[in-house]
Amino acid sequence: MSASGGTKAIVAALAANLAIAVAKFVAYLFSGSSSMLAESVHSLADSGNQGLLLLGGKKAQREATPQHPFGYGRERYIYAFLVSIVLFSVGGMFAIYEGYEKIKDPHAIEAWYWPVGVLVFAIIAESFSFRTAIKESNEVRGGLTWTQFVRRAKAPELPVVLLEDLGALIGLVLALAGVGLALGTGNGVWDGIGTLCIGVLLIVIAIVLAAETKSLLLGESAGVDDVQKIEAAVVDGDTVTRLIHMRTLHLGPEELLVAAKIAVRHDESATEVANAINAAEERIRAAVPIARVIYLEPDIFSATAAAAGENPAKVPGGSAH
Repeated sequence: MSASGGTKAIVAALAANLAIAVAKFVAYLFSGSSSMLAESVHSLADSGNQGLLLLGGKKAQREATPQHPFGYGRERYIYAFLVSIVLFSVGGMFAIYEGYEKIKDPHAIEAWYWPVGVLVFAIIAESFSFRTAIKESNEVRGGLTWTQFVRRAKAPELPVVLLEDLGALIGLVLALAGVGLALGTGNGVWDGIGTLCIGVLLIVIAIVLAAETKSLLLGESAGVDDVQKIEAAVVDGDTVTRLIHMRTLHLGPEELLVAAKIAVRHDESATEVANAINAAEERIRAAVPIARVIYLEPDIFSATAAAAGENPAKVPGGSAH
């Protein structure tokens, strides 16, 4: 994901959510609709989330230090995880509480045109934000399905914005349904039920976001395509005869660590091996530009050790990764 693409989607979502949050809260003040109050808090939480994503992106750009020699790329994962917490606690739990209170003590919705008008405006604004996120995501997701894109993306911003906008649109439809049923039946309980549904929706989305960002925080390997490119780039068929085993780790969305044990010819000199390693590193960086930290360990391949099937991380010349 390009930084500019992610930033554009975040800014579009932030602008839409700030405008929608104000409109929803004004509608709540005039109508007393609990769905509108829950939705205004939802939009306010989303606005804070976009602010967190922007802050994480800025902090991730700091230079590496002796204390953090691999840089600060994972700041983006940390702030994306905070987004899931905010969405769960501020958005989801508040909506469930507000819905419960409204069901326990229902009251009629006043000035119905305020919530209906604001919800229609919010659907239009959120659709614009969602369209921007879809457009930016299409530029980087390639042939992946949307589910695969959310699960496999190493840059968290676009999946977060996509899920937030999708949740916001579904939540607006639920709010509109709750308000409509409350107005049609004269029973304010429907407004509370709509609010409860919004809360459950937000919690589900928060759990999905938390699970995906947790995986990124723990450390994910390179994607299948990048792994294949690195494997092809390592071996030159001359000094480097094969890849024995390899480990990759994302230090950030656009920074990859590559550690590999490579087989070299037993009769090569130290200088020749060193030159071969430098050449292999250049080939890897040319094939996968985000491979910025590379450690290659030369070894003599042992067919006997490979056939034994022992742990290649512990045995010299073990089986391929």
